[in-house]
Amino acid sequence: MEVHVNQHRVNAHTVHADRARMLISCPDGPGIVAAVSRFLHEHGANIVQSDQYTMDPEGGMFFMRVEFDLPQLEASLPKLEQDFSTVAEQFRMEWRISSVSRKKKLAIFVSKEDHCLVELIWQWQAGDLDADIAMIVSNHPDMKEYVESFGIPYHHIPVTQDMKPEAERRQLEVIGSDIDVIILARYMQIISPKFIEHYRNRIINIHHSFLPAFVGGKPYAQAYNRGVKIIGATAHYVTEELDGGPIIEQDVQRVSHRDDVTELKRIGRTIERVVLARAVKWHVEDRILVHENKTVVF
Repeated sequence: MEVHVNQHRVNAHTVHADRARMLISCPDGPGIVAAVSRFLHEHGANIVQSDQYTMDPEGGMFFMRVEFDLPQLEASLPKLEQDFSTVAEQFRMEWRISSVSRKKKLAIFVSKEDHCLVELIWQWQAGDLDADIAMIVSNHPDMKEYVESFGIPYHHIPVTQDMKPEAERRQLEVIGSDIDVIILARYMQIISPKFIEHYRNRIINIHHSFLPAFVGGKPYAQAYNRGVKIIGATAHYVTEELDGGPIIEQDVQRVSHRDDVTELKRIGRTIERVVLARAVKWHVEDRILVHENKTVVF
């Protein structure tokens, strides 16, 4: 099975060796799509997919995602980026271009609950999550044997209230500078502002409620005490505001007065794993643009 998965990944890289993605956000105005399309055509690129969205058409923001093929992409990309800076300056764009063949490297943080981690590993092993799981970081040793059975490095870094700054220093040390995104797969610790600053809009958390309802700890107990008829889960980028970062994905399921807290947790685990996996997949496929405290997901 592992050989088959690896071969699938090699083939995917071969097919998309010359494919890139461009993400753009800028103040809305006439001529943006035409300028981008003309630029790519003049540089020998072929657009294979293009999506755009205007937030508040009157004086609002414009968002665009383009996939294109360019022969000898690896060699051509530096000049393409240099030349595009002129277009970007004209329209006051925030932008980036990334090669599809370069897989993003993930560091997954977990505590004791394994359902979100298992889902991510399953999708990665099946080839549905086009990324490299570079490591697992945990404040508990519980999942070490399971994770290492897939050949994934496991770093056990205990976290206590008194030693939290030291634990975060060690976490940043093992992560290094090569990680593209951190996934908090039910990692039951609050991340410090100093840590967040290193990975702005690159830390994805799964919160076990339909935000903005039931922020903080024990949301299922909060939901039960409130007598809700729907529970949900929310994947969002981590900011300094607890459970208040830009929302990427959400889902819900109906419950009833017969469901106690234990049953709500059981139902919720399925929602959590699906919602987090979707959010991670969209991030690694460069489908998300962040504006203030909102996201545009193409």
